[in-house]
Amino acid sequence: MDRVVIAFALPGGMSADLALGAGMAGLAGGIFFVGYLFLQIPGGRLAARGGGKRFIAWSLVAWAVLSLLTGLVTQTWELLVLRFLLGVAEGGLLPVVLTMVGNWFPDHERGRANSLVIMFVPLAGVLTAPISGFVLAAYDWRMLFYAAGILSLLCLVVWLWFADDGPENARGLSTVERDYILGALRAERETARQAGAATTSLTALLRDTVAWRLIAIYFLYQVGIYGFTLWLPTLLKNLTQGGMGQVGLLSALPFVGAMAGMLAISWLSDRTRLRRLFIAVPLLGFGMSLLLSVQFQSEVWAAYFWLVIAGVFMQAAAGIFWTIPSKLCSQETAGGARGLINALGNLGGFCGPYAVGVLTQHYGSSMGVYSLVGALLLAGLLALMLPGKCDRS
Repeated sequence: MDRVVIAFALPGGMSADLALGAGMAGLAGGIFFVGYLFLQIPGGRLAARGGGKRFIAWSLVAWAVLSLLTGLVTQTWELLVLRFLLGVAEGGLLPVVLTMVGNWFPDHERGRANSLVIMFVPLAGVLTAPISGFVLAAYDWRMLFYAAGILSLLCLVVWLWFADDGPENARGLSTVERDYILGALRAERETARQAGAATTSLTALLRDTVAWRLIAIYFLYQVGIYGFTLWLPTLLKNLTQGGMGQVGLLSALPFVGAMAGMLAISWLSDRTRLRRLFIAVPLLGFGMSLLLSVQFQSEVWAAYFWLVIAGVFMQAAAGIFWTIPSKLCSQETAGGARGLINALGNLGGFCGPYAVGVLTQHYGSSMGVYSLVGALLLAGLLALMLPGKCDRS
């Protein structure tokens, strides 16, 4: 919610108050991902050593404060600096959490587990959209950032109470459950050791062409996801010519679809172990749905229908994608590998919003959407070209 609330603030008065053109608005949305680079690998490594809970607790404090400060900005440079720092504060989250998931779930459950965790993206969209519409109707865009900061501090309390780095000493876990988890993970690691780990260090990973293919796929995927997420409220406002309350409600449905898509695709992937196929299909479906939304833009509800279908595919590949690093790396380096892939790949989160903003400003909104379509279709084709070892346990 902290990172996407700006998508509603921009058309809700921020762009007008700060005199932001479409290009600068895209830069403000995307610069988050430049800061996002810095704590990826350190966060993943710390989580692999059992320090993930503490790392995320401090991160929550930092990004709550930064969100509150964003509500006070009066200059464009202040907004850019705070968005950059917010990216730094949130940067370690995903590799840390995915490494913690790897400490709790064996491979045959990990696709669904990753998808349930990554469901934070569509869930944030479902909650942020109507809440933002209500807040903008009753107050102003600054209140959006104050509310996000306060919610982050409430999440800190929940995190400290319930989270555990691994099952060894977790509260509320029965002996049978603990023995099952630890036994399954030990057997999995022993099998990987006997087969020979594909990669045993980050240095070796940097020489691995498959790793660079994964980085390219994730980069293009993030171009699509964050280009779509940041500009969805603006697209809907232009499409329907409605108020921000209506835009907030309409923006929620694609994210509801995203939750359904994540659950369905991850279940199919875990059941069949066809990881490459179930990464490629959502990427291609996401791209084609965005393309059709432009083709039907003269018919408001038909265009909206395809935006909702795009939402169904939007995050469906994410949980499955993150099962791959543990197949390429030893357990000790998988956290750092996730950080490396996430760090470089998330530069797409900078390029997507910025490219859409610049193309929209100079050539119209359709050209901005076409750039996302091209990125997603290329990512889908690259996913189909991944080697067979990405499917095997």
